[in-house]
Amino acid sequence: MVHIVLHQPEIPHNTGAVGRLCLATGARLHLVKPLGFSLDDKHLKRAGLDYWSEVDVRVWDSFEEVRAAAATGAKFFFLTTKATRAHWDAQLTAGDCYLVFGPETRGLPETLLAQESERAIRIPMQGTRSLNLATAVGIVLYEAMRQREGHPAAEI
Repeated sequence: MVHIVLHQPEIPHNTGAVGRLCLATGARLHLVKPLGFSLDDKHLKRAGLDYWSEVDVRVWDSFEEVRAAAATGAKFFFLTTKATRAHWDAQLTAGDCYLVFGPETRGLPETLLAQESERAIRIPMQGTRSLNLATAVGIVLYEAMRQREGHPAAEI
C-alpha cells in the first residue's frame, strides 16, 4: 500500500485535494499534528468535495508515531527540494511505501532530513523553488502507482 504522510500541513484545501488523490488511488493519508486547520474546516471539505468521508485518513500526534505503527520493512521516502535523487529513481514498488511531505511554507525539518538523507527524493523542476503541495503529492503518488503496475525504477 502507498501511504501519504503530510507532516504538519498548513493549508486546508491542499489537504482536501490530497485526500481526493488518496481516495482515487487507494492510498492511505496520514496527517501529523499540529495541523494548521481544523478537520471540520469548510475549505478542507470543499477541496475534498463529498469524498472526504470516504478517505482513509489517520491523524497522529508525531511522526514517530507514524513510523512506529508502520509494518516491518516499510520504506519511507522524504520529499524535499534539497535532495539530489529524482522521485522516479526511487523504488516505490515493494510493500508499504510511505511518501512524506513537509508543511507548505517550510518543508520537512532539517533534523529529519539529516537522519534520512539516503531516502530523500525530489521532483525535478526549473524556474521555481517549489510546487503546490497537492500537485507534488499527485506527481509522486502517480509515479508510485506507475511503478507498482510493473514499471520499476532503480533501487536506492
